Amino acid sequence: MGRGPPVVRVWRVLRAAPLPLALVAMVALTGVALGRVYAGGLLTRLVVGAAVGSVLVSVAARRLPSWLVAPLSVAGLAGFTAWSLRVSADAAGLPGSLAEVAADAARNGIPRLLTAMIPVEPTPDTVLVPLVAAWLAGLAAAEVALRAGRVLLGYLPPALLYAGAVYVVGPNADPAVWPTVAFAAVAALGLAVPSGRPGPAGPGPTAGLPPGVRAAVRARLAATATAGLVVVVGLAAAVGPVVAGRVDERPVDPRRYVEPPQVESLDENPLIRISGWALNPQQKLLDVATERPDAPTGAPGPAGSPAGPPGDAGNAAGSRSVRIRLAVLSDYDGVTWRVGATYRNAGRILPAAQPAPGATVETVRQEITVADLSGRLLPAVATPREVGGARVAYDPLTGTLIRPEGLTPGLRYTVTSAAERPDNNLLATADVPAGEEVARVLRVADGVPDPMRRLAAQLAEDNGAPYARAAAIEQFLAEHYRVVADAPSGHAYPNLGFFLFGPRNGGGQRGTSEQFAAAFAVLGRLSGLPTRVVVGFSSSGTGPVRAADAFAWPEVLFSGLGWVAFDPLPRPDDEPRPVEEDFRPAPEDPPPSEVPEPTVEPTQTPPPQAGPARPVDSGGLSTPVLVGGGAGGLLLLVGAVLVALAGLRRARSRARLSTGGPGQRIAGAWREVTDALRLAGRPVGGDLAATEVAAQARAALADARATRTAGATRTAGADREAGVDGTAGAVTRTAQTTAGAADPAAGAVPPDLAELAGLLNQLAFAPGAAAAEQADRAAALAGEYVAALRAARPWWRRLLWSVHPGPLRWRP
Repeated sequence: MGRGPPVVRVWRVLRAAPLPLALVAMVALTGVALGRVYAGGLLTRLVVGAAVGSVLVSVAARRLPSWLVAPLSVAGLAGFTAWSLRVSADAAGLPGSLAEVAADAARNGIPRLLTAMIPVEPTPDTVLVPLVAAWLAGLAAAEVALRAGRVLLGYLPPALLYAGAVYVVGPNADPAVWPTVAFAAVAALGLAVPSGRPGPAGPGPTAGLPPGVRAAVRARLAATATAGLVVVVGLAAAVGPVVAGRVDERPVDPRRYVEPPQVESLDENPLIRISGWALNPQQKLLDVATERPDAPTGAPGPAGSPAGPPGDAGNAAGSRSVRIRLAVLSDYDGVTWRVGATYRNAGRILPAAQPAPGATVETVRQEITVADLSGRLLPAVATPREVGGARVAYDPLTGTLIRPEGLTPGLRYTVTSAAERPDNNLLATADVPAGEEVARVLRVADGVPDPMRRLAAQLAEDNGAPYARAAAIEQFLAEHYRVVADAPSGHAYPNLGFFLFGPRNGGGQRGTSEQFAAAFAVLGRLSGLPTRVVVGFSSSGTGPVRAADAFAWPEVLFSGLGWVAFDPLPRPDDEPRPVEEDFRPAPEDPPPSEVPEPTVEPTQTPPPQAGPARPVDSGGLSTPVLVGGGAGGLLLLVGAVLVALAGLRRARSRARLSTGGPGQRIAGAWREVTDALRLAGRPVGGDLAATEVAAQARAALADARATRTAGATRTAGADREAGVDGTAGAVTRTAQTTAGAADPAAGAVPPDLAELAGLLNQLAFAPGAAAAEQADRAAALAGEYVAALRAARPWWRRLLWSVHPGPLRWRP
């Protein structure tokens, strides 16, 4: 009999263990499902610890009042979370105290989890949310299932947690087949194993009832069970095909709903910083220490890395200097080169890229200390593979980094990069890619000056191979232009046109590396080469990097070889040849004809003819004079009113597009478009979204152009039937020429107002985020559209367009 109580206690423990173990396993499997997008197994281990800890606290406190369990479990959660954050911070090599790490993780946990690059590194900010969610789910499940005895209801928190983990993973990992099967099996096992106390079974639900009532109760219970089974089977039959049909569909990625870290406006176009750095050459920007564990002593650096600006030691043969990239600019709209990258939070280990066939890869490890460099862009040798000492965001397409918090003096970080050197023997025969994949780096904005187009055609005329074309552009720029430090910044079409063709004695044909790189990239795209501009620094390997070391260079994309850097800067001792020796742009206006105009001999004045005698004026103003004076005064008055209206309209447009902040200018550009639609008889309703208004505006312009073209065609047909001018073909050509002259943009592609609508939507959600460049772009789009819509109207409506008083009184 003495062995009875211990046996009973052991039996109770064994009978009570299956359900808590099932809850622990269900919460732990959430860590397995979520860990598929994490690097390593640290997150899974931490989630398992949270599952065990949360359920264990509830089991240990089962004899305490229920109101005490939550505070005890929250205290356990705080201790476990603090330990987990310290472990993950040490594993990721992040500096800072536990309080700093915890505050940063609590502030940025959710956005960084949803913007982190796959695979996600288990850092404090990417493990905090899963750990807290797992602990709370385990606490709720244990209290409901164990204390209240509602097992199915207690399964709800782990099930919701597991579904959330699968949703967060989305299409970024293989389907979680075996974790889902294991989750369902554990849940069924927890339901199947009894967890009651040992001893004789209690009385049944019908015990003590009369036989008749007992039979009725049993029949009702059987009917209820049957109905429940029918409902379950029916739901399975109805929902099963729908679920099975969606198995092969790509799940939704929640990351598309979260905006990743963005660069500052200063970093969006770092090319404009070149001229400022050139004027302050001694400004210290960085301190660099470089190691090359793979390179033999005295070997040259990777291609595209050693060369530096003119006069730098990096131009010497066998130099050991490297190029440190700051930014890669792929987008050009004819005015500004922009980064246009999408950065996502990344851990220490960055996604590995497959090197080009035949390329030599060298490991370059650098320790960089920030001095006076500002912004968010983080300098690194291409292509970074591992970053320590700083939290970064990464863009895989360009291989560039940013620090979302911004650069601060004294920031020290290490970067390990895989620098590639392509096989130079393959360049001469390499092709360049084409298609939608590279349309971004082949796009040439409208408005290219004709001399620039002719220069690109001339350089490409005798060079059919892509590499030969690139080398010809590089040689032309290096032989005909001069590098100066005091050249003004600017790389829009007018700036590049003045740099390429401006008079040498008037400031033309000279510039900084900004103009050299931008001109190469534009001429390359005009020649069919996919190009981009890179901004960075030249470093000797160890020591300070100063503002004089900053420069820009172009790169060309070759099929199978990747991006190859070119150096269009002239050598320091070379004297540039005048551009006119090798290229003479055609004059904008043809010279006047030198053929003398025929002279006409004046004829003798005919003798006066006799006529009827005129009556003698009796004095005063005659009736024709009075009528003419009154009509002339009225015309002058009407003309003054029309001129005043046109001036007020022009002032209103200028105020909308050029005064106020960027947000006000974007809104003013949108008002110009909506006013133009009202003038064209196509007003927009106030209930339409900006994208719908853009689509309606495009349709209005297309209808106006179609109507004008149809009218010109009908006029030509009527004239042909009447035999005007004797030749039907001549009449048709005359009508078509007239229509084309009246509407020079009839065949042009209408401006893309979807971009303007996007800027307006951005202004609505982030009023302070608009930049001056975006406002300039909005004004240009609005001006192009209004001009195109006005040109498509009939001639008499075009006359009334500029003097219509409506826009002066219409309310927004």
